[in-house]
Amino acid sequence: MFMQIAIGAIGIGVVLMVGYLVVAQVKSALPTSSLDTASQTGINNAQTTVYAGFALVAVGIIVLAAFGLISIFR
Repeated sequence: MFMQIAIGAIGIGVVLMVGYLVVAQVKSALPTSSLDTASQTGINNAQTTVYAGFALVAVGIIVLAAFGLISIFR
């Protein structure tokens, strides 16, 4: 059970890392002079969403570790 959750968390982490790399590459490739404020806001919002996903994965891994420790010492 815990192994399946851990593999799922790793998969989500990989997807979030790829999303972060895509957003970072798009942001650096586009010249800032050609972007309007709506485009800049959209890119910043996408980056913020990816950061929130990283935080959720971190919380999930901490909870997974806690449940693993509880089951070991039970």
